[in-house]
Amino acid sequence: MVDSLKKPTFEEMRPGIKVPAKETILTPRFYTTDFEAMAKMDISPNEDELQAILEEFRADYNRHHFVRDEQFDQSWDHIDGETRQVFVEFLERSCTAEFSGFLLYKELSRKLKGKNPVLAECFELMSRDEARHAGFLNKALSDFNLQLDLGFLTKSRKYTYFQPKFIFYATYLSEKIGYWRYITIYRHLEQHPENRVYPIFRFFENWCQDENRHGDFFDAIMRAQPDTLNDWKAKLWCRFFLLSVFATMYLNDVQRSSFYASLGLDAREYDKHVIEKTNETAARVFPVMLDVERPEIYDRLEVCIKNNEKLTAIVSSNTPKPIQLLQKLPYYLSNGWQLVKLYFMQPIDVEKTHGVVR
Repeated sequence: MVDSLKKPTFEEMRPGIKVPAKETILTPRFYTTDFEAMAKMDISPNEDELQAILEEFRADYNRHHFVRDEQFDQSWDHIDGETRQVFVEFLERSCTAEFSGFLLYKELSRKLKGKNPVLAECFELMSRDEARHAGFLNKALSDFNLQLDLGFLTKSRKYTYFQPKFIFYATYLSEKIGYWRYITIYRHLEQHPENRVYPIFRFFENWCQDENRHGDFFDAIMRAQPDTLNDWKAKLWCRFFLLSVFATMYLNDVQRSSFYASLGLDAREYDKHVIEKTNETAARVFPVMLDVERPEIYDRLEVCIKNNEKLTAIVSSNTPKPIQLLQKLPYYLSNGWQLVKLYFMQPIDVEKTHGVVR
């Protein structure tokens, strides 16, 4: 734990430019896809809805929202010690995730231009939103005397290839879970303004509406592509992405519980609420939802948390690397086993349980 009386130091590439966080299985990823397949998609089954969503994007409701005001014009040295460290980590992770969305959407808009004009413009306008978010977060980092070199990130990060339908699952859930994360923090701090330690949280209400509109776009895209939702493979993949997104968030947030404590939130209870709400939202489009009320889900995730603590301790030790690998193996296997068990838990069939007809 960082000494609460000392200001943490961060490794810098050059003065004021933070070395990006090391890429791990839990860090935000950068994506690429089959652009030709995306361009050839038939959106006619849902074109009216997509056109309506495009009109909302064009309206640009938040064009004047991301403007820093006088509340930012002060020193933030009083946010110190571990609180400062986890706060910088939060800003960096959020900025990286938003910038990842910008890169993907911008490239899609470029590759689809002239081939699928409705989708191309939607992606272009979503990239505009994500660029604003990333820029606002990066400017917030400068209040802590740091920034990310986003150009360096573009060139240095590894890109994960996903088929278009996997891009839809992942980005839909990313946008919707982003909505519930932001709105939950915003509503909590409305009731407890004494815990609003930094002005950025005042922007979360309008901000999360961008996330919500982006999620609605992917909802409409998936419903225009029957094979994305309506066969047995779709049920398996939806289950996989729900578990992946929920588990990643829970493991990350509990590891950084002191950040949520600084806002007056319990990280575990906050995540359970966000997972429950995102699961309910996803049931409007996904054919299955996870049975998130089963305590077994969180019991197994807690085992993973303990395993990760052991893995961190091994990495921090002076043990030779080959021995470290042997020491880590049981914990990696245990984590894998917990997630496999979670995946094969009986999901909830949305059509049977909620009477949803697709």
